[in-house]
Amino acid sequence: MASWGRIHQGFRCCRRSDSVEFRIDKKSQVPVRQQLAEQIIFSIATEKLKPGEALPSVRELARRLKIHHNTVSQAYKDLERRAWLVGRRGSRVVVRARGRQARRPDGWDLDDLINATIRMAREQGFTLQTLRERLRARLLAQPPDRVLVVEEELGLRSLLRQEIRASFNGPVEGCTLSDLATDPGAAIGALTVAAQYAIGDVDALVPKGVLAIPLAFSVADEQLEFLRKLQQPSIVAVVSVSEVFLKTARSLLAPALGQSHTLLEFNFPLVDPAALKAVDLVLADSIVRRQVKHPNVIQYQLIRPSSLEYLATALKSYESL
Repeated sequence: MASWGRIHQGFRCCRRSDSVEFRIDKKSQVPVRQQLAEQIIFSIATEKLKPGEALPSVRELARRLKIHHNTVSQAYKDLERRAWLVGRRGSRVVVRARGRQARRPDGWDLDDLINATIRMAREQGFTLQTLRERLRARLLAQPPDRVLVVEEELGLRSLLRQEIRASFNGPVEGCTLSDLATDPGAAIGALTVAAQYAIGDVDALVPKGVLAIPLAFSVADEQLEFLRKLQQPSIVAVVSVSEVFLKTARSLLAPALGQSHTLLEFNFPLVDPAALKAVDLVLADSIVRRQVKHPNVIQYQLIRPSSLEYLATALKSYESL
C-alpha cells in the first residue's frame, strides 16, 4: 500500500484562512497536471477560491507539491485558456469573475448590479431575507422618482396620467388596484395617487412609509351652465377615452339637456371620425381635446386644479429633503 505521505502530498494555499488544500498522487493514472487543474476548478466551483483571489506563484506551488514547475505552469495556462483563471504580467494568476460579474462596471445593466450585490451579500454571510429587508427600507427612504396612478378602468387611468403628466416633469405610471394587491412593492419609490373614493383601498395596500395622495375630481358647473343656456335645439356629443367618463356624463348632463337637445356618446378613438360632423357641440376629456377636430369643443378636466397643486407641493417637499 502506498504510504500516506506519498499519496497525500498537499498544501494549503492562497487564502489567509488556509482553507484550500490540493493533493497530488504522482503514481496515479491521471496526469499530475490534470489533477491539479481539476482540483483548482473544483475549489472555484465550491467557492473555496473566490473571484479575484490570487493563486500561489508557479514556483511556490511547485515547491509545496514537490512537482516540476513546468507542470504547474501548464496547469495554470490550461485554466487561463478555459477562462477559469486570469494571468497578469508581473503578478500571480487570479480566479476569473464568472458570467456577468466579469463585465466592466461601466458596462453593467441593472440586473448585473443586482446580481453582484446578491453575490457579495452572500459572501459576507448575509441572508437574502436580511438583504431584502434592508434594501426595502433604503428604497422607502428615497424621494419618489415617479408618480404611480392606481385606477381600475384603463380609460380613466389614462386620463389621470395625462393630466398629471402635463404638470409633472417626470415619469407617470399606472396600475390597477388588483395589480397593487399582487405586488405592493410596485409603489416603492413612487408617489402613489388615486381617486378620492378609492384612496382607502390603495392606502391599505401600499407599504408603510409610502404616501398615497387622493385626487379630487373637478365639478362640472361651468359646462352644465353652458349647456343650460343653449337657445336652439342642439346635438351634443360626449367624447372620451373612458367608459366611466361617458357613463357619468350621461347621468350628469341629462337634466341640463332636457327634451330640447340630443345627447350622443362616442368612445375615443372614433370608429368613424366623420360622425362628429353633424354634431353642434362636443364635450371632450383632456385627451380627446388635444386630438379631436371640431369648431365647438368644451373641455372637461378630470382632476381638480387644487389636487394638482397639492401633488406638485408634495413632490417639491420630497425634492427639498
